[in-house]
Amino acid sequence: MSYLELSHVSKTYGEGTSQVHALHDINLSVDPGALIAVMGPSGSGKSTLLTIAGSLEDASNGEVYVGGQGLSHMSRDAKARLRRRSIGFVFQDFNLLPGLTAVENVALPLELDGLSARKAQTVGMTALEELGLADRASHYPDQLSGGERQRVSIARAVVGERKLLLADEPSGALDSVNGEAVMRLVLAACRRGVAAVVVTHDAQLASWADRVMFIRDGQMVDQTAAGTGPETLLTSSAPA
Repeated sequence: MSYLELSHVSKTYGEGTSQVHALHDINLSVDPGALIAVMGPSGSGKSTLLTIAGSLEDASNGEVYVGGQGLSHMSRDAKARLRRRSIGFVFQDFNLLPGLTAVENVALPLELDGLSARKAQTVGMTALEELGLADRASHYPDQLSGGERQRVSIARAVVGERKLLLADEPSGALDSVNGEAVMRLVLAACRRGVAAVVVTHDAQLASWADRVMFIRDGQMVDQTAAGTGPETLLTSSAPA
């Protein structure tokens, strides 16, 4: 059974002549343990797809199911609980709180969900250790390299019992070595049963996914199965 499903999802902004169709009739299903890459030109609707999948925005039409629950029937508080407990977000700009250390940033979602600070930081430290960042746990974000900050953001995204990982250009600000390291961490989460959707412009990284979907002007224009080489992905994702 899919952990994430988008069924005929559309999203519009504005009204009348100023109306913008960000997404149109998108269908997508992601099973536990699967990695889906999303490619397309800038402004094609990729980030909007992630925010709707993660309940940060509501669809204008269609339905989004996370763990079998339809988001349109959930209250704002219920969506907030779902995000804290089950959904991890990774953003290109990291979104780490500058006044918190690495381990405090990772532990924060657990604390917000009611876990004591001590227990939350214990869990957070374990996540950092798995990513080779134990010696950086007490450092603040401005004391970390870009690659280290991104690994901290991924640790925060997968800590606890997260079942869905949504990443928007997670390697966009990194060099190729750190970019591949980030994708390995995403794949490691998938091997633990996490369903993952990653937006990327990098065809080489997208070729690691189980499936690649292409969006243009808010519409899904193609899908490619696993094993497709990066050259094919570059051709498929190029603007018309």
